[in-house]
Amino acid sequence: MFNYYIPKLVYCLDKLNWRLIAIIVSLLPMILLFIFSPISINDIFSVGLVPFLLSVCFSLGKVFLQAYRFKYFVDKFLQYKVASSSKLILVRVGSEFVTNTTPSYVGGEIVRIAWLTKKNVPPGIAAWIATMEIIADVFVGTILSLMAGTIAIYNGATLIGTIIILVSLAVLSFWLLVVIFSAKYNIQLPNFVVKIIKRFLSKERSHKIITYTNVAMSDLCLMSRENFNSSKTIKIFFVGIIITFFAFVSQGVSFLILGGLVEPKLGLYNSILATAASTQLGSLPITIGGSGLTELGLWAYVSGLDRIPSLNDVLADSHLTVIIAWRIASYHIPLIIMWIALMKITVDRGIHFRKQQ
Repeated sequence: MFNYYIPKLVYCLDKLNWRLIAIIVSLLPMILLFIFSPISINDIFSVGLVPFLLSVCFSLGKVFLQAYRFKYFVDKFLQYKVASSSKLILVRVGSEFVTNTTPSYVGGEIVRIAWLTKKNVPPGIAAWIATMEIIADVFVGTILSLMAGTIAIYNGATLIGTIIILVSLAVLSFWLLVVIFSAKYNIQLPNFVVKIIKRFLSKERSHKIITYTNVAMSDLCLMSRENFNSSKTIKIFFVGIIITFFAFVSQGVSFLILGGLVEPKLGLYNSILATAASTQLGSLPITIGGSGLTELGLWAYVSGLDRIPSLNDVLADSHLTVIIAWRIASYHIPLIIMWIALMKITVDRGIHFRKQQ
């Protein structure tokens, strides 16, 4: 049943042409900024071609380190070769397009689970691998964000520091609860969620979604109980944490290259914390891929925000053009690479979207 519903769900998303819509929506904050502010395209690219390309390279470094982590988890948890290393990395990079064009950076896991199950990987293990990736990102990201928030408050930026800490604690608490409860109980959709789904969707669609979600959660709980006390799992996860940390370092370097142009004393340490905090704020389920939230969060952290800013405060800040340039280098350019990878696995029928009709 799990093998049936995941490809059906991915196929439905594919039919909605969400890829084009998501790209347009993610560009809206940038377009509005150019229309209603004195900032121009020339201002953005005044950072220089070489620094911009270097920033792109390090941003892609984060993507490919996460892809390598996926390959590592698949190889270690399965103990056999499900596909070539290049194929696994391609699938992980392609799935990041989905992750980066949805609110809260979710959805890429569905693509990866669907692909793995089509390769005859047991559904529970596929879901477990995806969950381990999420937990690694959440653990490293929230720890760095909590450090960033604490330092911001210490330096007098009380408002942004408090916001970062509250968001980080909320995200960390949610996933800790998921991990703890999944290891002890068989988690299912709450009744109120089931009622909402049935209220707004047809009987057939609501049944499919509820069944798919409950089966996925049951498999995840089973794998949690089987693996959490395993020293092998702890070792694999620890290596995954190290890879994840270096992925965040790569992201920090990508901002340091550009941010150092207007803030010579920025430093790698602050760059890593600033980008981690902005990513955490971008995970709020408000915009597509954190568009607008990430830029504003990064600006607020770098500027040491201690009060509610006016629009003039934001637009007049010299950091803004560099932050927008970094956002293009770290998000929009890699998004093109991710899209190409996603189209590659779709054309190759790696997930067999249409064959599942």
